[in-house]
Amino acid sequence: MKTTRITCKLCRREGVSLCGREKCAVKRRPYPPGVHGPKGGSRQTDYAKQLREKQKAKRLYGLSERQFENYFEKALRMKGDSGENLMRLLEMRLDNAVFRAGFAKSRPAARQSVSHAHISVNGKKVDIASFSVKPGDILQIRESKRAKSLWQGISEKLQKKEPPSWISITPATLEAKITSAPAMQDMLQPFDAKLIIEFYSR
Repeated sequence: MKTTRITCKLCRREGVSLCGREKCAVKRRPYPPGVHGPKGGSRQTDYAKQLREKQKAKRLYGLSERQFENYFEKALRMKGDSGENLMRLLEMRLDNAVFRAGFAKSRPAARQSVSHAHISVNGKKVDIASFSVKPGDILQIRESKRAKSLWQGISEKLQKKEPPSWISITPATLEAKITSAPAMQDMLQPFDAKLIIEFYSR
């Protein structure tokens, strides 16, 4: 299934940095792309606000519309707050966990590492970015892939990395352990999950 490739045009369209790049264009030009340059925005309807929040989340995690709808439907079936459930499901994707652990500079890079089978979960190769991790899982850069230039100096980088509270990392063995489900304070993002729930619940 085709996923969304994040570019700085999308970042500018949403008004926030989604790509993870230090030199994201939205920091220099915080307005939508186009030949007319910055313009005063018109007042958004509730629907437009909800749509924009949904688009931010979908693009941030690199999902297709169908994938995102599936996460919404699953969040509704779970107990508890649907918005928090949705965010937790997104955060516990394998590609996101790889990014959060510091194995990749961005979610797109993490997704590529997973799809190229550079990551193992509990000692088994997993090449599906949407794979859901759970507490107790151990993620590791596969030994057969460590010689690649992509991973040069990764141990030193991990020593300086401060992961979220639900992940612990061991730089010496290039592994990360999922210690718990993400708490709300670990899931702060530049979108409002409640507005997304409202969008799909119309």
